[in-house]
Amino acid sequence: MRLVLFLAAVVALAAEIPRPEHPRPQFVRPTWQSLNGPWRFGYEEAKLDRTISVPFAVESKMSGIGDTAFHPVVWYRRSFTVPAAWRGKRTLLHFGAVDYRARVWVNGQMTGEHEGGNTPFTFDITTLLKPGENIVTVRAEDPPTDRSIPRGKQYWQPQSRSIFYTRTTGIWQPVWLEAVPQNYIERVRITASADGSVRFEAKVIGADDGDFFAHISTDAGTLEACGVVHHGRATATVRLQNPRLWSPDSPNLYDVRFRLGDDRVTSYFGFRTVAVENGRVTLNGKPIYLKMVLDQGYWPESTLTPPTDAAIQYDIRMTKEMGFNGARKHQKLEDPRFLYWADKMGFLVSSEMANAFEFHEDYVSRFTREWMETVERDYSHPSIIMWVPVNESWGMPNARDSRQQQHLRALYALTRALDATRLVIDNDGWEHTDSTDLFAIHDYARTGEMLVEKYAAIGLPGAGVPRNARAVVAPGFAYNGTPVILSEFGGIAYIPPGTQVPAESWGYSGVEKTPEAALSRIRGLWEAIAKTPGFVGICYTQLTDVEQEVNGLMTYDRKMKFDAKALRDMNALLTFK
Repeated sequence: MRLVLFLAAVVALAAEIPRPEHPRPQFVRPTWQSLNGPWRFGYEEAKLDRTISVPFAVESKMSGIGDTAFHPVVWYRRSFTVPAAWRGKRTLLHFGAVDYRARVWVNGQMTGEHEGGNTPFTFDITTLLKPGENIVTVRAEDPPTDRSIPRGKQYWQPQSRSIFYTRTTGIWQPVWLEAVPQNYIERVRITASADGSVRFEAKVIGADDGDFFAHISTDAGTLEACGVVHHGRATATVRLQNPRLWSPDSPNLYDVRFRLGDDRVTSYFGFRTVAVENGRVTLNGKPIYLKMVLDQGYWPESTLTPPTDAAIQYDIRMTKEMGFNGARKHQKLEDPRFLYWADKMGFLVSSEMANAFEFHEDYVSRFTREWMETVERDYSHPSIIMWVPVNESWGMPNARDSRQQQHLRALYALTRALDATRLVIDNDGWEHTDSTDLFAIHDYARTGEMLVEKYAAIGLPGAGVPRNARAVVAPGFAYNGTPVILSEFGGIAYIPPGTQVPAESWGYSGVEKTPEAALSRIRGLWEAIAKTPGFVGICYTQLTDVEQEVNGLMTYDRKMKFDAKALRDMNALLTFK
């Protein structure tokens, strides 16, 4: 009977593959096969008697399980068949993300393991395959109460509370197969500047020599760049005359095809440069006021996993309609499809790591490793303009501890070593060291008058930065003079009539009873910021409600609480005089 029920569930789920689009749109081969959809599932290897819909986490409704209890270990299994056309090629098995530790077997043989719940990993399973049906098994371990694991907003208590939300266990991003030649391109870093120069740095597998080509599609035709493979790496550079630059107003992208022997990969990039000049953030050499919204990246039916590609586009489209030009993705490494649409739609992104909460040497090792994988994964997206490894000293609770201070400074230096093209904020919110490109502060002042009183002198010669809930600089350090961004403020809550919210719902600055009262307070904050010339940007908390936190400009199910034009008009006030 169990087998009959399982097969019935498989048929129902297989009718439509969830998240069927290519999981990695900046690095596409035509020879790929999604493994999203029904997998056998259980909490013990010997009892895989349930069906789960991948890539949705076990806690989510869309997974078909919806179990939010503590389950430190979960198991997955499914069959697959490699297309006959792939014969003679290598077969790669890709996982977008599995939280937190994953072990993978193919046909009963261990193929590898990975630690890190936010970053992708790949195994070459060619030698483990057999004709016809093959079986892949995944064991995911995610200790729910271990606070030294980078977990972001996932709560370590049984039930969501305050600023912490439902956990994510196991597979929560797409799984897919890909066929590649014996010699193939593993990845390419693309560095494209506003002057038209572009550099392609390829890492290749299986080839110690040969030529690597990049074919760029331009208005005048195809432009070719070529590099020679040496010790598994190749670099190709070229310069375009009068490039069409990427920006939120004009998100110009260029298609590029990579070629190495028989391998073909399609990608894209945008020409743009980010810097701090004369006390302001510049994009392509021109000052830009950062008008961002804090985006937690949760959905009621699918938690951390975007439910559909259309849902991603909707969030970006509505955010822009409200007059924002970007988002601070808070405590989450977002799905690559989000970054693809941010690139396509012209949307600035502040990319932030999911933080831990306890500091010790194991934490330092695992966090640093996963942060390096984060920067590597997303380096080539033009939409990302800054990296934020740490928020509000999470994982480093003692700002006087020299080890924790040095870890923070080391993360800044490491990030700048991996990527010299973007801004880096060392510790968003407070307790900055002297190693940061922007001075990000958080202030949930209830009124605009309070903001003006506190920050009127920001940016004036000799002015420092006022203390907030926590000291804005770590002990032993001083304000380094970098531009100041109000990277969290607002948090004004309102619950529209008929909206179902948990009984313990709350807002940072209280819950208003009418939309007019809430919007009036929001407008007051914007008008105050417009009178504060020292700020170079803002980030309002937040885009949507999430579970019990009802600070959103939209409800959890993405209904607007306020008139988009009213918010757009407020954002229009924020300009450089």
